Amino acid sequence: MKRDDKKNFSIIDAGFTVDGTVTGKGRLVIKGTVKGTVTGDNVVIAEEGAVYADARAKEITIGGTFDGQVEAEKALVILSTGKCSGEVKCHDLVVEAGGLLNANVSCKSIKS
Repeated sequence: MKRDDKKNFSIIDAGFTVDGTVTGKGRLVIKGTVKGTVTGDNVVIAEEGAVYADARAKEITIGGTFDGQVEAEKALVILSTGKCSGEVKCHDLVVEAGGLLNANVSCKSIKS
């Protein structure tokens, strides 16, 4: 039986540090620290999370810290607690009040 991608859920918990490549399907929640490369369907950087990497996903939500190159095929959402710096490529961009965006930004259709 094929697993439904929407049911796939992974977490890098607070206190964990990943130095390298993280790739997966479904939702990835990062509460710890990732350095390197992140690729997935739906990536969520929690308020206590930090990512110093190149990241590519269909949807990315930043509630913690992101520094690097980020490419969101659909939407990049920076929550009120989020901080994003580096380079951003996305289709839709949402920055909540209080969210910080200090990056080169390109919002357009991205071809895979």
